[in-house]
Order: sequence, then C-alpha cells, then structure tokens
Amino acid sequence: MNTLANAQESPPPTPMAGPPEKSSFWSNVFTGGNLGLQFGSQTIVELAPILGYKFSDNFAAGVGIKYLYYKDNYYHYSTDIYGGSVFVRRMILENLFAHAEVEVLNMEVPGLYKLVRRNVTSVFLGGGYRQMIGESSSINILLLYNVNESRYSPYRNSVVRIGFGIGI
Repeated sequence: MNTLANAQESPPPTPMAGPPEKSSFWSNVFTGGNLGLQFGSQTIVELAPILGYKFSDNFAAGVGIKYLYYKDNYYHYSTDIYGGSVFVRRMILENLFAHAEVEVLNMEVPGLYKLVRRNVTSVFLGGGYRQMIGESSSINILLLYNVNESRYSPYRNSVVRIGFGIGI
C-alpha cells in the first residue's frame, strides 16, 4: 500500500518594504541658501533660500528669494529689501565651480526729495568652492563680482558669500 502525502509549502518570505526609491527628478533637486546676521551700529538680517536642479553632474541652475532687514542706528533708519534671483553653476573641477546670477532687489533709494522704492538689478559672475558634508550636503564659499554695479547697488565689489546646499 502506497501512501501519498502532500505537504503545504509556504511561499518564501517577502522582504520588508523599504522607503520608496526617489525618482530621478527628485534625486537631482537641491535646496540651501544663505543666512546672514550682523549686529552693531548697523543691523543686517538676511534670509536667502534657493531651490535648484542638477541637469548633469557638472551643470545646475536654480532660483532664489532674498529678504534683508537693514537698520542703521546712527542715522535712525531701517528698511526692508526683498527680491529674487536666477543662477547657473558649472563644475570646473571636483569642488570648484563657476557661478553666474541675475538678482533683482526692491529697495529704497534716494529720490529727488525723499526715498523711493526701486528695483535694482545686479549681475554676478565668479566662482566658488564646495566642501561636501556627507553624500548630498555641502558648504559653499563664493567669490562674486557685480558687473552691473551702480550707485544704487547694495553691494560693493567683491562679494563673498558663504552658504549651504542640501540634496532632497
């Protein structure tokens, strides 16, 4: 007498689902910007976040917004400055990059009899050094020259910026 027995086989265990993979679009998006604080006879508070996209390992572009609070205790004067910018960056070496940017700020400038608000455009050309912190974050130091400097420009050449970048 033959006895045939069938055993139930359980399917192999499925691995636990991990976090969903980033799409190629989101893996190329980055953010960051600058935060500036100065206190004393002049007080300056700067908030300047950016949002960018890496089109390749060597080329990125993005936009930024900027807000500055400026107060001069000697002249008893304070104002708000705000605006935006567009920029492009091209990696030259592993951590060195070229940078070009157009920024438009709305600010008070001297008028005929009083201060008036005006849009002031700055065109920056220069470069920077990127020090990576982990896989997708960096500290950036930029040395820029405002090729469009005017009597209303809020910057005097050369402009040094220290900021950060964070991959999303």
